Amino acid sequence: MSQQPNKQRHLITVTNPRSPVSEAFRALRTNIDFSSIDEQIQVIMVTSSGPEEGKSTVTANLAAAYAQADKKVLLIDGDLRKPTAHKTFSLSNRYGLSSLLSQQADLNEVIQESGVPNLYLMTSGPIPPNPAEMMASNRMSTVLQELRQQFDVIMFDTPPLLAVTDAQIVASKSDGVIMVVSYGKVKRDIAVKAKANLDRVGAKMLGVVLNNVKRKASEGYYYYYYGN
Repeated sequence: MSQQPNKQRHLITVTNPRSPVSEAFRALRTNIDFSSIDEQIQVIMVTSSGPEEGKSTVTANLAAAYAQADKKVLLIDGDLRKPTAHKTFSLSNRYGLSSLLSQQADLNEVIQESGVPNLYLMTSGPIPPNPAEMMASNRMSTVLQELRQQFDVIMFDTPPLLAVTDAQIVASKSDGVIMVVSYGKVKRDIAVKAKANLDRVGAKMLGVVLNNVKRKASEGYYYYYYGN
């Protein structure tokens, strides 16, 4: 695993760690850590009800916030339909999760250094014809068990909940779920329907990140956390 240049986009927790947004991500991290006293929250899935709500940006910044707390973190791009993590971190997507699940690559071949200390990345890999089947496979469960032994925190970015079934499948294999909702864009009934999809698979909701809430022009966008 070679060190990559620090060319990340949208990683405000790295580029401006003292900003109010970065502080919000640290608060989100703390809330997650204290959300379950008796059970360890190790595999965290991040999703949204629909596209372009900022879930991938939230996932990357939250992963970086955990890495800054001296946790060994793996961010998995589980969106095997419209992957973005390799672009965010300026890394190759030749091999990734799909390569691993189809047994075309080994675990050590698909984990890359992100350029952020303590943060590693598994990109999506080539887009497969059967993403949902891959996520539901026994191989996926086995891989997650192996990764639990190697990393303190595993962040899983997935497709939107109402678009395909992939996110529900991953939710059933995760310790907790964060749902990102774009303020002013997503209607309440759509968000409720998305949460109902998670409830059907017994997912543990850690909370909701309300994204794109404008505070002051000088501060840009802020992220709020709402626990259960």
